Amino acid sequence: MSATPPSIRPEHAGPVLLSALVAGGPDIAVTGVTHDSRTVRPGDLYVALPGASTHGARFAGQAAAAGAVAVLTDPDGAASAADAGVPVVTVADPRGQLARIAATVYGQPAGRMTMFGVTGTTGKTSTTFLLAAALTAAGRRVGTIGTIGFRLGDEVLASARTTVTTPEAPDLQALLAYLAERGADAIAMEVSSHALALHRTDGVVFDVAGFTNLGRDHLDFHPSVEDYFQAKAGLFRDGHCRAAAIGIDDEHGRRLAAELARGELPVVTTGAAPDADYRVDRIEPTGSGGSRLALTTPSGTREFTIGLLGDFNARNAATTVAMLDLAGVDLDAALPGLAVAAIPGRMQVVDLGPDAPRAVVDFAHTPESVAAALAGLPAGRRIAVLGCGGDRDLAKREPMGAAAATNADVVVVTDDNPRSERPGDIRAAVLAGARRAAARSGATVLDGGDRAAAIRIALDLAGPDDWVAVLGKGHETGQQLADRTIPFDDVIELARAWDRLKEA
Repeated sequence: MSATPPSIRPEHAGPVLLSALVAGGPDIAVTGVTHDSRTVRPGDLYVALPGASTHGARFAGQAAAAGAVAVLTDPDGAASAADAGVPVVTVADPRGQLARIAATVYGQPAGRMTMFGVTGTTGKTSTTFLLAAALTAAGRRVGTIGTIGFRLGDEVLASARTTVTTPEAPDLQALLAYLAERGADAIAMEVSSHALALHRTDGVVFDVAGFTNLGRDHLDFHPSVEDYFQAKAGLFRDGHCRAAAIGIDDEHGRRLAAELARGELPVVTTGAAPDADYRVDRIEPTGSGGSRLALTTPSGTREFTIGLLGDFNARNAATTVAMLDLAGVDLDAALPGLAVAAIPGRMQVVDLGPDAPRAVVDFAHTPESVAAALAGLPAGRRIAVLGCGGDRDLAKREPMGAAAATNADVVVVTDDNPRSERPGDIRAAVLAGARRAAARSGATVLDGGDRAAAIRIALDLAGPDDWVAVLGKGHETGQQLADRTIPFDDVIELARAWDRLKEA
């Protein structure tokens, strides 16, 4: 058995009788909930769910040996769990009940804090970090939950991740209870389409929810863009939030805003569109990796600085301000915090020293986000380093290459996380899209080979007034190959490659 991964839990939880959690359950005291047999603690309810390759009920005995007091599973798992030596309760849809059960055991922690939830294809991480920075400036103690990890204020909370963005329901409820126990009074949280489709956030009512945009992504999970959109829209339906800020710079945002306007949910719109309630009117680079904005709001024009580049980050800031305003936060106190917001791997400016090219690292991994990241750079020749992940949506590879060649002067195609696929096959698809677009745009397109080599090629081509944008992996510090994950950090590799070029 593998080592138990660390999980974050509150010091105090429950006890709650299982009979109060599940109809037909015995009067057994439950003090924790988990769906992962490796994280079971004494007093836990182990929820055995069907998985992609096996059923969690196979590990019921292991969970009981670790201290689980009961097993909750579906009819398919009941027989496998029968010999665990603890009571087994069977329900039709244990996943559908998991969030509610966990929220009850951990004392309904979301109700003790102001909850901000952000969904969308891009901008979730940036918006949650902007929210956290602004709320901190306004005197709040903020927990942050999302792709980059978990934080309480500036403290990074160490924990194993079982999902990329939004934790599974029992992990999320335990984390929220831990944050509340540590004095958090506000949460800024990314809400993924996977989380909404799989009921991970069912135990949370968000005080304010924000929608950034919707593009092509996660079609290895969702059968269509429409299904993907409907999953995202679920954050704003059925009492899942109390107020909404909707970005309307794309058709899906406009559609969602129009739908919500017909109901009773308080809704405001954001973006650069002329009819947005929170409208970006002016964006000026500050020269230090940030932007100065003028934002029209229902209460007048606000001018402030954010510590991020790009028109799309200005739109994220507009959504941030709208969400703060809906929550009744004092904007005069909060907005100065946006100037110091720093987000790993999100339009992160990398200072390579005097006479070096200007460099930026960004997580852009969709056609829309690649175009936005490159278009968001200040004046100068743009050199993009770009790859696509393996074992993911194949159909977005050529459009990503095309987006890069349309918005950059030079595109160096490289590897991202190839996983089980041959890196050369992935690059070939990106190159095909880039070369077709380059026939119209005049961009130079190169096959840079592996990622370290591609970064060196880009820097070698760049002058001190040029921009080198390394896209796709952002904050990640490893590269996933077929048989292992190797250390790889784009920020570190940029500095290392530049030092070697200087020495050459």
